[in-house]
Amino acid sequence: MGRWSEQQVISAAPDASSLAAARKLARPGPWSDTGSNDDLVWGKCQGSGKTPYQVSVDTVAPAYRCSCPSRKFPCKHALALLLMWSRGEAADAGTETAGFAQEWAAQRAERSAAREKRPTDQPTDPAAQAKRLADRMALMDAGIEDFARWLTDLVRTGLASAHTQPYSWWDGVAARLVDAQLPGLAEQVRAMGSDVHARADWADHLLFRAGRWWAVTKAWRMREILTPEEVAELRVAVGWAVPTADVHGTEALHGPWLVLGAHRSDDGRLKQQRTWLRAPDGTVVVVLDFAAQSESLATPQLAGAVLDATLARYPGSAPRRAMFTSPAAPMGTASSLGDGGSIAQAMEAESAAVALSPWRERHPVLLGGVRVCPGDHGWLRDGAGDALPLVDAPLDALLALTGGHPVDVFGELDEGHLRPLSAVVGGTVVTP
Repeated sequence: MGRWSEQQVISAAPDASSLAAARKLARPGPWSDTGSNDDLVWGKCQGSGKTPYQVSVDTVAPAYRCSCPSRKFPCKHALALLLMWSRGEAADAGTETAGFAQEWAAQRAERSAAREKRPTDQPTDPAAQAKRLADRMALMDAGIEDFARWLTDLVRTGLASAHTQPYSWWDGVAARLVDAQLPGLAEQVRAMGSDVHARADWADHLLFRAGRWWAVTKAWRMREILTPEEVAELRVAVGWAVPTADVHGTEALHGPWLVLGAHRSDDGRLKQQRTWLRAPDGTVVVVLDFAAQSESLATPQLAGAVLDATLARYPGSAPRRAMFTSPAAPMGTASSLGDGGSIAQAMEAESAAVALSPWRERHPVLLGGVRVCPGDHGWLRDGAGDALPLVDAPLDALLALTGGHPVDVFGELDEGHLRPLSAVVGGTVVTP
């Protein structure tokens, strides 16, 4: 794979503080024994201790290793090395691969081969499995009925009353949902406990969510007559996960896959990473990764990267969740994300998707020829004069990147707002 651009390095940073710290280290002074080849970049960075930190980066299937104690991936040392490499200031090709980098690459190759040879799971007892399922369904049924009663009381007493409730009130409802094995609903209720006090539009937001929750309770009661796709979406809404083993061998969708964009979120309990991919036939999927607070998320794929990989999709309606069933090998980078549509077309596509799955949280859209406009949290305006407000957007960075010119933007539609994940500027896919 070719040398990364500085923007690609910035996109890999786990947070702003790590990037800021990396910029201070991105100078030749503290570095020694740097080098690179077609797959790796390596170097030693002198810290406050006697022994310099050994830093290795796999630039093909992005992965990072550093002997420093940081739990962030990539850490500031790996980011600093990549920043210098992207600018051609260090880690030139042609040097012999450092022993520590070569050893790490070999260990990763061994682990990858071992995973491919992992034994199949032992068959389960059908009778025991059926009993566990029946017990879970009874628990979930009771939890849905309890939640429906709570929603009825919520509406009867009025939304203004809910606005005055402390966080512990919402957390108590969420705890009962967790006990009923409905973690998806629990997470949403717990988040609402913060939103009603933090958002100016809390009343509209709560009314929208309460309507969606009520629809979930009604659908659960009639799940026996729903289609398999509708049941799959309902399972996602309540938080009933599909085991990866049930998905792994169902299909093999081959690439190349274009990385449209990715987003990381952290609710204080669980970290999530969403990566949107598109196949040559236009199929769009999202790969989800989760990690506890003490763990690290999978290394993010860079927007605009083209991956050679095989995927399998989870059940549900399009765009469906997917998982990698083979290692993702970069094949290069794209200069475009394809043909973008108008804002009106994006809203129509979202409406069609919501009609199939009323509790879908977000919808991917590619907008063509839109301008980034200041005001509030920022807006996107297309040639027809339609506009969408932005959310979770680094407005200053977007304005600087686009310079007021029309660009293509990929992002997630979420409750009438667009979360920008990537843009095409001057023939380069960048992450704002």
